[in-house]
Amino acid sequence: MDHRTRLYLITPPVIADLGAFETDLFSALDAGDVACLQVRLKGADGTSVDVDATRRFGEKLIEKVQARDVAIIINDRADLAAELGADGVHIGQSDGTFKDAKKWVGEHGIVGVTCHDSRHLAMVAGEQGADYVAFGAFYPTETKEAPTQAEPELLTWWQEMMELPCVAIGGITPANAEPLVQAGADFLAVSGGVWKHEAGAAAAVAELNAIFDRAAGA
Repeated sequence: MDHRTRLYLITPPVIADLGAFETDLFSALDAGDVACLQVRLKGADGTSVDVDATRRFGEKLIEKVQARDVAIIINDRADLAAELGADGVHIGQSDGTFKDAKKWVGEHGIVGVTCHDSRHLAMVAGEQGADYVAFGAFYPTETKEAPTQAEPELLTWWQEMMELPCVAIGGITPANAEPLVQAGADFLAVSGGVWKHEAGAAAAVAELNAIFDRAAGA
């Protein structure tokens, strides 16, 4: 395999103590290659963006994370991404249009698009100019009600067809990551699989990177 999968880290949906989380986060970033961090903080309903928490996170941590050459992606809200100086936004199929998101984050801002298990949605996102497409959920997930179940073959098909990077998402842990890496995912989006790892977040990041290295023949 001449390409190496990279880790797309997602925050937990709720961060009770930002100071303690900062310590965990930077030990995780020190443990291995992390391409980006998506800030996905949810309100009490579990679905809408917690704007205040996202702002607090942004003001305290975005510049520190970017200083380590890790891109910051804000979930759902392109306006917040622009306000907080993030590198881009991740939008679902119901989070406004690609065109609007791009307007907020600018020409060099990243816009990633959730495409569930749909080849069609992914092709549309690619034609619009998305910077990556995200497929999932590949496994049952606690952080989000997953409307679709995706199969690893979808990643292989995409790699053969398209240059645009693809992200695999949904219930991914170090224990089940390998089939998705082998299938051709450019990035694995992981949240609970890192933050809830029994040996800690840093151990999870190190373990995932070891899987990526093995698959790439490093």
